[in-house]
Amino acid sequence: MKLLALDTSTEACSVALTVDGKIWTLDEVCPQQHSKRILPMVQQLLSEAGLTLQQLDGLVFGKGPGSFTGVRIGVGVCQGLAFGADLPVYGVSTLAAMAQAAHRLHQAHQVVSAIDARMNEVYLASFQLDDQGVMQALSTEVAAKPTALPGPVLKGHICAVGTGWQTYPQQLEDWHKTGNSGSEDLAAVHHSPVILYPSAQDMLSLAAIPFRQGQFIAAETAEPTYVRDEVTWQKLPGR
Repeated sequence: MKLLALDTSTEACSVALTVDGKIWTLDEVCPQQHSKRILPMVQQLLSEAGLTLQQLDGLVFGKGPGSFTGVRIGVGVCQGLAFGADLPVYGVSTLAAMAQAAHRLHQAHQVVSAIDARMNEVYLASFQLDDQGVMQALSTEVAAKPTALPGPVLKGHICAVGTGWQTYPQQLEDWHKTGNSGSEDLAAVHHSPVILYPSAQDMLSLAAIPFRQGQFIAAETAEPTYVRDEVTWQKLPGR
């Protein structure tokens, strides 16, 4: 199995390559530089592995949620590469990728991923580990203010990942405790200091089973997940 994954949905730019179990990764925090960095990063990993794009079996992309521009760049680059090499593609949730990282780095079984969505909102979803070591979503991905989130679906200890927890730590902890009878012990939250952004290597993990099950799709049918359908733009004075 030879798969390449890429993600530009947040401030980070991430590329990962797996070749028969061996993994190469590159992760950079480079706000507003994604369109310049992503292709050189892809080429660097392919060169390190001694492969051409045409030798891959498929491409994986971060489909969002995240920055509107970042998500579009990731999907567009993936489609362009796939068209040129005639490869199938597969989209992975950025929130799911961070949850998978929590299992990889912290052996977490219950995770709440939250990305700072700006405008005082977060993108959020809850995940639980299945018997195959894959994080499965237990809730719908939402975009909402921390004080207006739907009730928590996980009980007890959770691992908290993503920039949303960094920006709104107390509000999100209070939200989690509302579904745990207010018990400090039952509602314990472990904040991961290292998982702020999704990484492409975890997208490879989430795409492995779908690849074996033939769930990759044609590049032209790839679609992003924005979650937030409408953005309210405030016109600046004098503009």
